Amino acid sequence: MPARLPVMDASAPVALSIPSIGARSELLRLGLRNDGSLQVPPGDPGAPAGWYRHSPTPGERGPAVLLGHVNSFGGAPGVFARLRELRAGDTVDVARADGTTAVFTVYRAEQYPKNAFPTQAVYGNTQGAELRLITCDGYNPATGGFDDNYVVYAKLLT
Repeated sequence: MPARLPVMDASAPVALSIPSIGARSELLRLGLRNDGSLQVPPGDPGAPAGWYRHSPTPGERGPAVLLGHVNSFGGAPGVFARLRELRAGDTVDVARADGTTAVFTVYRAEQYPKNAFPTQAVYGNTQGAELRLITCDGYNPATGGFDDNYVVYAKLLT
């Protein structure tokens, strides 16, 4: 019989901590824009990360999605500025409204062109509780925008 993967009851996330890169943030609740794309956190300096509220809560079965900026207006670093420094085995702690903390371990990360984003691979169902941390990447100086996304994949430890 296969080992049962850990899962937790539903509870909205309230804060995020990534000890290995010194990232901490309260979490906003994000939805969809009018065009059907994911809403992103406001770009103000110090903008918090956000949880996509139509994804599972961190700890529930499936991929919980957290989004944050790599930078902010004026060029200051965003909450996910150091996301690329994460390595397999690093932990991500998500404090939840019910007083528990969902602890995830990073198992991989990928950079994807925005125009070829693998939606199903990132947002599709998973057997256990997982986490996706998503930010912009691939700065294009010609446009002043980002051509890519960077996605960190993590699985629930406890």
